Amino acid sequence: MSWNNKKAKPLKYKSKKYSIINKLKSEDKLSEQTLNNVNNLALEDLIAIKLELTTRYICGKLYGLPLWRVTRHTVTDALLKTALSISKTKKEGARFLGINYTEFNKLLKKYNTVSFFENGGETVSTEDE
Repeated sequence: MSWNNKKAKPLKYKSKKYSIINKLKSEDKLSEQTLNNVNNLALEDLIAIKLELTTRYICGKLYGLPLWRVTRHTVTDALLKTALSISKTKKEGARFLGINYTEFNKLLKKYNTVSFFENGGETVSTEDE
């Protein structure tokens, strides 16, 4: 039969290669102990801690930064990075976020998300996990 002769096309894009954790570990910004501690925190607590640490050295003020307005962009960027990290394909990443594939690609380009994972031209891989 003709369908038996068809070879499976290789995926053009596999986001399975990307890992935020591995990238930050390779930059010595994360350790296993830090990951264990972060795992025990709620997301909103983690965000509050990061904001407090950021403002601690500037007397509690983020002059010129419209924090309320940039929050949506920050969260969108984090969601795109997460979708690339945990999905095998872009289509799967789009489904994870509940958006269509075209919208997902537009957002990846807008936020330049893929370049986050590039480290001197090399991709940070999850294969060592």
